[in-house]
Amino acid sequence: MSDKFGFLIDMDGVLYRGPELLPGAGEFVRQLRERDIPFRFLTNNSQRTRRDVVAKLSRMGIDVEEQHVFTSAMATARFLAQQKPDGTAFVIGEGGLLTALHQNGYAVVDHDPDYVVVGEGRTFNLELVETATRMVHNGAMLIATNLDPNCPTQNGGVRPGCGAMVAMLELATGVKAFSVGKPSPVMMRAARKELGLSTDETTMIGDTMETDIVGGVQLGFHTVLVLSGGTRRDDLVKYAYRPEVVVENLAEFGERMARNDWRPPRSYDGFEDRELATAQASGGW
Repeated sequence: MSDKFGFLIDMDGVLYRGPELLPGAGEFVRQLRERDIPFRFLTNNSQRTRRDVVAKLSRMGIDVEEQHVFTSAMATARFLAQQKPDGTAFVIGEGGLLTALHQNGYAVVDHDPDYVVVGEGRTFNLELVETATRMVHNGAMLIATNLDPNCPTQNGGVRPGCGAMVAMLELATGVKAFSVGKPSPVMMRAARKELGLSTDETTMIGDTMETDIVGGVQLGFHTVLVLSGGTRRDDLVKYAYRPEVVVENLAEFGERMARNDWRPPRSYDGFEDRELATAQASGGW
């Protein structure tokens, strides 16, 4: 069996919450870089470019490069370029999505597009909805960067996400959007390929069961749930699937990896979550 392994790491709720870096995040990333363990940060937020994400992380004390960032905007643009090279798109979204489309040979237009592409943003209004609805009725295909119903804000609240915006268009047009972001295998497989690793060599670390963990489980990745974001331990009994490891945060996971000499994923068998195992054994899972 290969000794290679690497990580796909969600960002909000794993590395930070709002403007605050979460415990162990900086040290965990530093260890990955020092040990030459491949990793990518995965985000469903299509607003920011790779460079924007790197700048944000740098302000928080995490030193990474653009190659370490993989966004739903990038996944969407690459997917469209494969489906219809040199196509056109009407975009409801912001800079990260527009940049990714341009970099993949797409023209952004305001009439007769091949695709209507929806991402996060604060420019959403009924005029855009009306235009997009007309385009879909006229044959444009409806694409969502992700189906997250809401997004966290800097003040700790939430605002409507891409999924909420797309739902309005789906109801208005009767057309179901194709989503590229997590948990879609389109994005998660593309990110795994960027690592240069096989399925069994890849671990998904996330804080959300409905996107990070279910996507990892469906693709056969190893999965690590951190409880520093949107999921509580008590929530786990509601799901028919489970993560391989549950930890409070990256600090705890980093400590477990260190005790395990940073061996590859097959060695996760040596540090299962005891509380989780107890809950399963008692029928509480």
